[in-house]
Amino acid sequence: MSGEIPSLIPAMAEIVLGLGAMALLMFGVFKGQDGFKQAVQIAIAILVVAGVVLFTHVGGERAVTFGGMFITDSFAIFTKLLVLIGSIVALLLAPAYLHLHKLAKFEFPVLVVLATLGMLIMISANNLMTLYVGLELQSLSLYVLAALNRDRGRSTEAGLKYFVLGALSSGMLLYGVSLVYGFSGSIDFDVLAQTIESGADINMGVLVGMVFIISGLCFKVSAVPFHMWTPDVYEGAPTPVTAFFASAPKVAALALFIRVVVGAFPQLVNEWQQVIVFVSIASMLIGAFVALAQTNIKRLMAYSSIGHIGFALVGLAAGSVGGIEALLVYITIYLTMTLGAFAAILSMKREGVMVEDINDLAGLSVHNLPMAIAIAIFMFSLAGIPLLAGFFGKWFIFKAAIDAGLVPLAVIGVLASVVGAFYYIRVIKIMFFDDPAPAFDNAQSRSISMVIGISAVLNSPVSFILISPLTVAAAWGASALIF
Repeated sequence: MSGEIPSLIPAMAEIVLGLGAMALLMFGVFKGQDGFKQAVQIAIAILVVAGVVLFTHVGGERAVTFGGMFITDSFAIFTKLLVLIGSIVALLLAPAYLHLHKLAKFEFPVLVVLATLGMLIMISANNLMTLYVGLELQSLSLYVLAALNRDRGRSTEAGLKYFVLGALSSGMLLYGVSLVYGFSGSIDFDVLAQTIESGADINMGVLVGMVFIISGLCFKVSAVPFHMWTPDVYEGAPTPVTAFFASAPKVAALALFIRVVVGAFPQLVNEWQQVIVFVSIASMLIGAFVALAQTNIKRLMAYSSIGHIGFALVGLAAGSVGGIEALLVYITIYLTMTLGAFAAILSMKREGVMVEDINDLAGLSVHNLPMAIAIAIFMFSLAGIPLLAGFFGKWFIFKAAIDAGLVPLAVIGVLASVVGAFYYIRVIKIMFFDDPAPAFDNAQSRSISMVIGISAVLNSPVSFILISPLTVAAAWGASALIF
């Protein structure tokens, strides 16, 4: 860099979030817990401004700064916008729940903004050290959020489990980084892509390091066999935090996954493809079969997310631009399905007490038909029923796998979808055909009702109209990646 001042333009969204988080922290310190509502509103405004700043790069041209460590392109812009949307919706869903459980602390929006900053850095990482800095900034914020309810045993347990297992995964990732650097002499993605050659000349140390890095990233996306933390953390963390975990961090981690294997190891596609195929199959099958035994709605959504990560990784396993395009379509649809489902879970409240058992939904269609219809749309979409948004996501994913010659992987994915459809349809059966349980409280926050309504529309047959512009946007995002 020779003392040259790096351009800050490609990182303006991150700078906005960093400065905004510091200002928000000072606001909270001086205002105290009475300023929670305003803190949430300011946090949402900061995230919106960061999203607007991203549109200054609407052309999506590749821009690299900080000595090649940070990159902005169409892929980064597409996935960053998804992350910002997920974070904004999580903040909209949180206040009613946090006030009810006396957790309305200004630290919550600060931590969400800091976690989002880490996610955006992850997505723009063009260097293994930038990757680690972004990953840890996100992770440290999420550890605290998981244990936000310190007076509840399950919440503190969730935070502790997430922290311990997260530290283990970080150690694996760092060990992989050290191996890659030791055997290749670089941690820069562009340099690695140029120096690593395929075939007999591949250094075994680089391959082992790549596997360790992939293992560390599998933990962040809740992929089998590094999924152990997911059900307990989803169940124990406050529900708005769980909604946040299930949305924005998943998008960011998948984007980072793509950035690493495609940006740093494109010539080793035959090697990492084998690992991705195994992880994808294991995640789809474990997610489908273990979810059958769940009675807690949040644990059900945890195993559902594991299964959906398996489906998303099918697109990465295809090892093509078409596969990445399908993955981007899939995670966009997954974001709408998941946020809608968790908004509905936040409405499961009886006499001021949150309930989480699936059987508590019994007869919901009698007491609140619009809510039952909305949940049915989310469940059918998650199952991939035709004409709903989830069907189109799986269609593009499986098509990409077939085009890449991975027909057995696509067949296993379809079979896992059939198994998964059972537990989604079971929820619908309980709502519409079981004897009614006591009614839920009718009072809902306006933001929760808005999220449920918009998500239900986006996942309804109306999605048939929206899928074409989505595929165009996903193709624009994927065009930045070269295999």
